Amino acid sequence: MPKNTVCLWYAREAEEAARFYASVFPDSAVTAVHKAPTDFPGGKAGQVLTVEFTVCGIPCLGLNGGDAFQQTEAFSFQIATEDQAETDRYWDAIVGNGGKESACGWCKDRWGLSWQITPRVLSEAMKQGGAVAERVFQAMMTMGKIDVAAIEAAAKG
Repeated sequence: MPKNTVCLWYAREAEEAARFYASVFPDSAVTAVHKAPTDFPGGKAGQVLTVEFTVCGIPCLGLNGGDAFQQTEAFSFQIATEDQAETDRYWDAIVGNGGKESACGWCKDRWGLSWQITPRVLSEAMKQGGAVAERVFQAMMTMGKIDVAAIEAAAKG
């Protein structure tokens, strides 16, 4: 087990979520599924309790903890994309699988986990600061899914 692992709380569908992430993102896999040895809050003996998986190389543990806690935007995965096609592919996979669109490149998957699908051109333009960052930021604030061509145009002025 890695020294640091992101633990994500799910009501009951940690395995389904982990398998979905593994099917969508590179360097992602489900590595272990552990069943509960006894009844637990939110579940019964023999049901999936935890799932070990990676998302883009980040080690995670999915915990089926019941309905006590919900995901919030206070935690999100930020996925850097190279172009519009990759941005579209990840965005469409998340939103098209029961997720919801949000603003500025954010969306939620069907389990309530937030994702930032962020083209590298946006991050690089923001790092420049000044007028470039201001124009790019203003353009981004009008978007749901990020439009790479619009970000590039804003960066150029």
